[in-house]
Amino acid sequence: MSLEKIISVTGKPGLYEIIAQSKGGIIVQSLIDNKRFPIATTHNVSVLDNIAIYTYEEEIPLKMVLKSIFEKEEGKECISPKENSAKLTAYFSEILPDYDEERVYVSNIKKVLQWYNLLVNNKFDFSSITEDKETEKEA
Repeated sequence: MSLEKIISVTGKPGLYEIIAQSKGGIIVQSLIDNKRFPIATTHNVSVLDNIAIYTYEEEIPLKMVLKSIFEKEEGKECISPKENSAKLTAYFSEILPDYDEERVYVSNIKKVLQWYNLLVNNKFDFSSITEDKETEKEA
């Protein structure tokens, strides 16, 4: 399982692993209950590998934030996403000290922590996450 194959589907809880492609979209398996079903091309999906978190300086890839949580928690689950807002923002500040508090909402923090806990429970290999060595050219 890699983050390139893990998606979030708008309007559906949890995360899904891409199993196969079909004529009308993709076949996914829920990481919550392992049920398989098709996702049509009309659904909005986000690949976890393509998501980034805003900071005041740049955008940090979600995978690096997840790896930071993994290292902080030593492979265990993090705090519950159902904690109060103050506790969640304080925790996230430890993980990513310079995150943009105006553009990263508590709902985003809850989602990241929920996704992390779901990946931990599914025995995701966080040690396989590496930082991209891409060089961005400014136009």
